[in-house]
This record gives sequence, C-alpha cells and structure tokens, in this order.
Amino acid sequence: MAHHTRPSLTDDDLHILVDGQDTPAQLAALQEKLTDDPAGRVRLAQWQKQRHALHDLHSKMQDEVPPHALIQLAQRAQRARQTTQHIRHYGSMAAGVVMAFAAGWLANSRWQTSDMQNLSAPTVARAQFEQNFVHQASLAHRVFVPEVRHPVEVSAQEQAHLLQWLSKRLGKTLKVPDLTTQGFELMGGRLLPGDTGTRAQFMFQNTRGQRITLYLGALNQVVEPNLPRQETAFRYEPQAGVPSFYWMDQGFGYALAGELPRAELMKLANNVYRQLL
Repeated sequence: MAHHTRPSLTDDDLHILVDGQDTPAQLAALQEKLTDDPAGRVRLAQWQKQRHALHDLHSKMQDEVPPHALIQLAQRAQRARQTTQHIRHYGSMAAGVVMAFAAGWLANSRWQTSDMQNLSAPTVARAQFEQNFVHQASLAHRVFVPEVRHPVEVSAQEQAHLLQWLSKRLGKTLKVPDLTTQGFELMGGRLLPGDTGTRAQFMFQNTRGQRITLYLGALNQVVEPNLPRQETAFRYEPQAGVPSFYWMDQGFGYALAGELPRAELMKLANNVYRQLL
C-alpha cells in the first residue's frame, strides 16, 4: 500500500505563519501541516528568531513617521500579495521584512495628513479603528491582569449570570471559549467602555499564574460607516509589551492578549475563534 505524505511547507506558507496574518482557518491548516514537516518547523523557528531580532533592532522606528516612498512601496506590496505570482516576486526574506515593516507603518495612527491622503478613506478609517481597538484591549489587559483581589467584576462561579448580563449589554449572545485543554481556566469577566460602544473582557489563568484576556465588542457602524462587516484576517500586535492577536468578524471585534510566546498565543486565538463561530 502506498503511503501518502503531505507536501512540505512552501516559503509563502512560512511567511504567513511568521506574520500571523491570514484567516484563522488558513492559519490552523498551516499549523496542522507543520506537524508533519520537521524541516519546516526548523526553518520557521529560524525565521521567527530573525524577525524578533530585527524587531528589537528597529523598535524605535515604530514611533517615527514613515517616509512617503515607503508608504508607496507598502501599497504596491499589498497589491502584489493578492496574487501568487506577485507573492513569489517578493519571496525572499529580505523583501518579506520590508513588507512587514511597511505594513506595520501603514497601521500606525501617527501618519501625517499628507501621507494619509495617498490612501483611501475606508482604508484609513479601518486602520485607525483597528489600532484604537487593540490599544483599548491592551490597556484593559495591563490594568486588570495585575489585580490580586478584584481582577474580574463577576467570577466564573457566576458564569451564567455573567454571560446573560454581558450579552444584554453588548446586544449579542455571547459564549465563553473553553481553554482548559490548553491549560487556562476562566476567572470571570467585566463590562468596559469603548470609544464606539460597550466592551467586555473575559480573563483566564493557568496553573503557573499566567493570565490572558479576551476583549470584545460591537463595531459601531454609525460612527465607523466605512468598516466592512465581513471576517478579517488575524493580525498580531505586540502593543506596549502586551502581545495580542485580534480580528474582526460580522460586526464584532475580538482581541486575545497575553504575555506568551507568539506561537502559543496564536494557537489559543485559533481555539477561541473556532469556538466563537
């Protein structure tokens, strides 16, 4: 009987895993494929190490205004990534790093007015909204995770009441993802304000005392009329030292934050996404 093996991960697949920017379903499929590709796992670890080193080396650049030429390059790179042949054109690691930095700058809320005029209004509005959303999620994480006596407003012992209360306030039937298979137990949750509406935060903790938070809320289409309601890809954001994966889905935003290795946090985010479908 012939044995069928899965094909090895391509450079494009590894770029997607390093960036963590694709649909949750695609990321999960690549992670599964990675389990049967030892060489791919080694290369991925090397690329992630190189990315982290470059990020540390150029960390001060995040607060600088991007040059106009780089914004134009990022726009061309984004269009190129829409097709496989163009992705291959930018297939080298060096080009991937340029695209990563350019895309990150595009999402920076510190653009000058002259630079923003080169982008469409919906693109600017969406990038600014996403930055505000993930900033609020990171801020809420930093404020409540260190709390000893009152880390949550309603404890997990009152989970039914917690869900009923937050569902009513957010206008959507909420579910709490079960992360026990990955070592995290629900501690509880709380109600929070957001710049375009009500937000909720669920907190989880493992046996080592590490905590992660899931921040979520509706996207106000009146305030942000240009935001699309369809699913968006996972995006990774190490904002203010609090790594998080965030995504938008059917008019709702989600951000899973925690001081964990990126690969571990991405697996948790994939688990959360699948359970909240």
